[in-house]
Amino acid sequence: MVKSEGDNEDLPTVAPQLRARRHAMGLSLEVAAARADLSPAHLSRLETGQRQPSLPVLLTLSRCYGTTVSELLGEAPPESSPVIRGAEAPATHANGWTYRPAGQPGRAIQALRVEVPPDAQRDLVRVHPGEEWIHVLSGSLELSLGPARYVLEPGDSAHFDSLTPHQLRTRDPHPVELLFLHTLLRSTAAEMCLGPPRPEGHRPDEEGR
Repeated sequence: MVKSEGDNEDLPTVAPQLRARRHAMGLSLEVAAARADLSPAHLSRLETGQRQPSLPVLLTLSRCYGTTVSELLGEAPPESSPVIRGAEAPATHANGWTYRPAGQPGRAIQALRVEVPPDAQRDLVRVHPGEEWIHVLSGSLELSLGPARYVLEPGDSAHFDSLTPHQLRTRDPHPVELLFLHTLLRSTAAEMCLGPPRPEGHRPDEEGR
C-alpha cells in the first residue's frame, strides 16, 4: 500500500527501487527531478525513504523511468511470452509513419517495425541520446547523418549514435519498411527533434536572438 507523502518511516521498498531505476536510466538526480516536475530535494527524500510518494508521483516517475508502478513497488511482473506475433502487433500511426512493436516494452533496447510513406516527415531532423540500428526490408531509403547522405536498399543496415542529427526519408514514390532498434526509453519532444534543416552558416547559439 502506498502511503501519503509526508510519512517518515523505515526505508520502504519503493525508495531503493526509485533510486535503482534512476541509476539504470543513467539519469542524475537533477535531470530525473526535472523530468518528473519535482525538486531534486524532494526526489532525494523519496529515494531515501524520508517521504512516501503519492500515487500520481509514482505514475509520473514510472513513465520517466520506462517502467510500471508495480515494478517500482517491488512487485514481480507477470510472466510474458518472449514471442511477438507479427499479425497481432498493434499498429500506431504518427505523422504518417506506422509503428508496430517487434520487442517487449520496458527493455533497454526497443524494437519496432516501421513503415515510412513517401514525403512523410521529410524535413524532420531527430537528435537524442542513445544508439539506433535500422535494417531496410523493402523500398529505398535515404539516411542523413549530419552532413553525410547514404542510400540504403533492401538488406542494407546502419548503426549510429543518435546524438548525430539524422533524417530518414523515402527516395521514390514507394513506401519503405524497416526494422528499427533504439536504446532510448523516454525523451521529450524537444530532445527528439531539431526541426527543419537550418540554412548554411546558421549557428545554434544564434537562436533566440
